[in-house]
Amino acid sequence: MLVSPSPHLHSPASTNSIMRDVVIALLPALVVMILFYGWSAIIVTAVSCVSCVGLEYAISRWLMHKPSLFNGWSALVTGVLLAMNLPSTTPWWIVFIGAVVAIGVAKMSFGGLGQNLFNPAITARVFLLISFPVAMTNWAMPQGFIPAVDAVSGATPLGLIKEGLKSGQTISEALAASGLDVHYVLRDLGASGGEVSALALVLGFCYLLVRKVVKPWIPLSILVTITVISAVFSGIDPEHFTGPNFNLMTGGVLLGALFMATDYVTSPVSNLGGVIYGIGIGLIVMMIRYFGSYPEGMSFAILIMNCFVPLINRAFHQKKYGRS
Repeated sequence: MLVSPSPHLHSPASTNSIMRDVVIALLPALVVMILFYGWSAIIVTAVSCVSCVGLEYAISRWLMHKPSLFNGWSALVTGVLLAMNLPSTTPWWIVFIGAVVAIGVAKMSFGGLGQNLFNPAITARVFLLISFPVAMTNWAMPQGFIPAVDAVSGATPLGLIKEGLKSGQTISEALAASGLDVHYVLRDLGASGGEVSALALVLGFCYLLVRKVVKPWIPLSILVTITVISAVFSGIDPEHFTGPNFNLMTGGVLLGALFMATDYVTSPVSNLGGVIYGIGIGLIVMMIRYFGSYPEGMSFAILIMNCFVPLINRAFHQKKYGRS
C-alpha cells in the first residue's frame, strides 16, 4: 500500500462501512422492485449478488492469489446495481455472464477495488445489451406481490416515443397509439427493476447525503443539465422533443445519476471536476435520446465520461490539506 506523506486526516469511515451504507441506501428501491416484479426480481437479484461476491472471492483467492483484494460489500453493491439495471425477465445464465463481465473484466482485471476505470455494473449492462439485445429488451409489466397490471412484454415509454418519432408520428400521436398517457409514462413501469420508483431512489440518496458518503454536485449537475437541454428543445418543438419531466423520470436517469455516476473510483475527486463530469453525462444522455439510435443513453454516457475522469483529475485538483 502506498501512503502519502503527512499530515493525514483520520476518518471513522472505511471502505466496508461506505459500501454497507450504499447497500442500505439501495434497499428502498430494491424492496419496491421486488414488490412490483415478484419472484422474478428475487431470482435476478439473488443470482447477480451471489455471482458477483463469489466471483470476486474466487478470482482474488485462486486466480490472483491475493485474498486481500476481496471486498464482499463492494462486490455486493455491484451485484445489486447490476440486478437493478436488468429486466426482471433476464435468464439466470445471462445474469451470471453479466457478473463475470462486471467483476472479472471491468474490476479485477484492472487490479481490484479502487483500480478500475469503468463502472463495473454499467460495463456489464452495456455488454449484455449489445450481446443479448432481445433478452435485454424483453420488458415485462409488473406482476409481483402488489396487484398492478397483467404481465405483458413490450417497449418502455422511451422506446415507444423513439419508435413513434422514427415512423413520423408526433409525441402526442405516439402516446395515443400506444394507449399511454403522461401519468402512466412518468411511472416508467415495464423498464429495468431499479427504475420503478423515483421516490425510493431519492430516499436512498438522501440517506447517503446524511451519512456524508456522497456529495450532491455530480447528481445535481447531471439533472440540471438534462432539465435545461430538454426544456430548450421541448420549448422549441414540443411535439418532437420530450420535456424535462419525461426525461428526468423515465429510463435510468435517476438510478444512474444518484448511485452509479457517484461511484468513488470512477468519478472525479474534486467538486469542480465532478460538476464538469456531470454536465458531460447530462449532455451525452440528451444527445443520445434526441438524436441517437438508442432510446436510452445513461449507461453509455457514464462509460464515456469514465474515460475522461483521469484527465479531469489532472486538470482540476482539490486544494491540498494545509494549503491556503
